[in-house]
Amino acid sequence: MRGFLASSIGVTCAAALALPLTLPAAPAAAAPGMAGEAGAREAAGSTQSLPLAPLTTDRVPGSAAEQGLPRRDVRRFSLVGVVWEDPDTELHGRVQVRTRAADSGDWSEWQDLESHTGEHAADPGTSERASDHVRGATAPLWVGESDGVEVRVRATEESDGQGDRAARSPLPSGLRLELVDPGGGEDTSDEDTTDEEASAEDGSDEDSATTFPGLDSSAFASLSAAELEDDVRTKPKTAPRPRIVSRSGWGADEELREKKFVYTKKVKAAFVHHSATGNNYSCSQAPSVIRGIYRYHVKSMGWRDIGYNFVVDKCGNIYEGRAGGVTKPVMGAHTLGFNTDSMGIAVLGTFDTAKPSKATVKALGRLTAWKLGLHGGNPRGKTYLKSGGGNLYRKGKKVRLNVISGHRDGFATQCPGRQLYAKLGSVRGYAAYYQGRD
Repeated sequence: MRGFLASSIGVTCAAALALPLTLPAAPAAAAPGMAGEAGAREAAGSTQSLPLAPLTTDRVPGSAAEQGLPRRDVRRFSLVGVVWEDPDTELHGRVQVRTRAADSGDWSEWQDLESHTGEHAADPGTSERASDHVRGATAPLWVGESDGVEVRVRATEESDGQGDRAARSPLPSGLRLELVDPGGGEDTSDEDTTDEEASAEDGSDEDSATTFPGLDSSAFASLSAAELEDDVRTKPKTAPRPRIVSRSGWGADEELREKKFVYTKKVKAAFVHHSATGNNYSCSQAPSVIRGIYRYHVKSMGWRDIGYNFVVDKCGNIYEGRAGGVTKPVMGAHTLGFNTDSMGIAVLGTFDTAKPSKATVKALGRLTAWKLGLHGGNPRGKTYLKSGGGNLYRKGKKVRLNVISGHRDGFATQCPGRQLYAKLGSVRGYAAYYQGRD
């Protein structure tokens, strides 16, 4: 049954104490102007939300079979997604976008957006899931600085069982295109790839997990005294703490999220995800990508904060995700049904066919060795989690999982992509090594 669900759903989702380095908040920057608009881009970011309209006269009950927007000029944005009203409604269809690069004016080819259909979400019955602001959504796609867009959403054709075409599935109601400007004066030059980024791509840089392109060491600061004390007192501690870019380091606008924090009891397992935002970003752009995902999760999808507890980029840099303290068991919204007693780590990129860099795999090992070690977790071990309800396991079922699992182990989804999932054995090996296990 589990295999059937996975295929039928088809969802395309060192030293004893190393002080983390904290990047300064992203500076406010004047942004390029746009014809017909006097204002500059907002340093804190912004979201344009545009309703989709029928593109054909072919209709099915309650919905046009194809919706979208024709080519149009828009304010500058760098990340795009599609949302709809009911988070429990699945989008059975294909979502594609084309965008126009702001610098060159060239239009991209059609690009697919991965449909979430709810698997990245807060658990059923929680206040975050029950909020009236929560919406269904595709995964967001990073497209770089753009000023034009075209989108089409086409419902899946259903067969009548005799080889003939039948009616298409209705599309969800309230479809909207979300165009996110992450703010903060991003670097949009993909060509300016550093030596560190190039070596991260081929996995040859052993130390790239501590490399932040374009920043010098004076940009970093240590933890606050309170957080450091909390880290030291937490037992058992079985691995060095890796460098982690704080929320202020990647420029999080703390006015977006809810002020309260929600915690679970402990961290018994780590779920690895891919962000499905595409691989067309440089490591110096990673903070902008994270700000875009954060804004999309909160303003477009209606969550209390970014869903992931941590984020890792292609150069192996590690970033704090959901607020509440990196040493604490913060409740995330990453693996529907298994957010309790777990953490979610998103690797920036899409890994269905592309392979993650060696730097990324080692960073996942460092992070999981440290964080799971705080709670006595063995990276090569198994643990039991109680399902909160999902499409693989009924609510209340105790499920035996790897301590380091992929998203697809808890939910019928393609996440974290075939190529990243195949590297989880290496992640477990690195994490065990960093914990000093044989």
